[in-house]
Amino acid sequence: MATKKRIWGWMIFDLAQQPYATLGLTFIFGPYFAAVATARFAREGMGASEADAAAQSLWGMGQTLAGLFIAFTAPVLGALADASGRRMPWIAAFSVITVACAAGLWVLTPDGSMLIPALVLFFAGFVAAESATNVNNALLPSLATGPMIGRISGSGAALGYWGGVVSLILMLLFLAENEAGMTLLGTPPAFGLDPEAREGTRAVGPVIALWYAVFIIPFFVWVRDTGPVARTRVTARNVAARLWETLRDVARRPSLAAFLGASMLYRDALAAVYAFGGIYATLVLEWSVIQIGVFGIIGAISAAILTFAGGLADARLGPKPVIRASIWILIAVSVLVVSMTRDSLFGLALSPGSRLPDILFYVCGALIGGAGGALYSASRSLMVRHADPARATEAFGLFALSGRATAFLAPMAITLATWMSGSVRAGLLPVIALFALGLFLLGWVNKNGDRAA
Repeated sequence: MATKKRIWGWMIFDLAQQPYATLGLTFIFGPYFAAVATARFAREGMGASEADAAAQSLWGMGQTLAGLFIAFTAPVLGALADASGRRMPWIAAFSVITVACAAGLWVLTPDGSMLIPALVLFFAGFVAAESATNVNNALLPSLATGPMIGRISGSGAALGYWGGVVSLILMLLFLAENEAGMTLLGTPPAFGLDPEAREGTRAVGPVIALWYAVFIIPFFVWVRDTGPVARTRVTARNVAARLWETLRDVARRPSLAAFLGASMLYRDALAAVYAFGGIYATLVLEWSVIQIGVFGIIGAISAAILTFAGGLADARLGPKPVIRASIWILIAVSVLVVSMTRDSLFGLALSPGSRLPDILFYVCGALIGGAGGALYSASRSLMVRHADPARATEAFGLFALSGRATAFLAPMAITLATWMSGSVRAGLLPVIALFALGLFLLGWVNKNGDRAA
């Protein structure tokens, strides 16, 4: 076992990084971006449904391009980090980029004049945050052995979700305003921020930046590189040779290949659920930012609790059963969400003003958060069972590639289905198919991996 401080430092990384996804991608900035984009497109002459679809398509395009960039740089980054024997400088560099991009999200004013620059800033920061996470994941095999890997992975992810919960509560109580210009406390945004200019909601970027900058400090204080530093210069030829050797190794290992293929599909679907959940609530259920924030709190609390429980189940049963159960839950929830509108459920009309869609969507949020957190934690635990500790960053680079190589697929499919159908609901149907295909491929994965954990 590594020292307790090193383990805690590694887990605190999730605490620092999580608000970029919770506040940025899903519950505050994403829905705000969709609302600003829709209003701008409507002013330019689009109809209401056409403007909604265009807003979702623009967000999907940003996610697609970011996912492709992550996919094809992660294995190269992993090979570079492993060849040099140093991972911490990479995490530090990506952290600086993440903080700078997050702080810049303040520029998205309600008139939509900075719509594209804000989109570029957000997804540039997203790429940096994900790249830092990929390198950090490669430190996991050096923290423990055997079943303890699953418990540490689950505990770290759970700690991250608690960070998402706390940061989201703070945003809703003191900063994010509704249409009336009031926060969840019924008061104007703190610090004299102007609700007319949506300065409370726009503060989400600086909040993410400050949170990351503060909570990443224990990580850099307590965590150090463990492997030997390369004594020879790392060249492009050496990196390419290592990558080619790793790819040939995958072809000779059916369990690893099946796992990478399965995770490529179900993690892509999960990312789409996270990215489009808040936008779906905005466009289909007509929720305000505060309603979406409460939805996020419920989902994040559920994620924190169930991810920790998933880590315990992983330690007892192994990661594969946890992954299977999580995917089945996410399939059921996705079917329910697609079948729901403001006025109907599974095609059956609801009474005017019914709150049933709202209640069910809150339940969906809890299940998505819990199942998604457990799925993420168990997946990186199962990757450790397939990874050579001496080349862990390369292995997790492939893991990132598997999660991002088709990262364009779900957003592109959602964008295409939304455009063809003119319906935000129909646009989410491809997500269900991706979850099902991932579950099918998981049948060829050895539950114990093909290397010693």
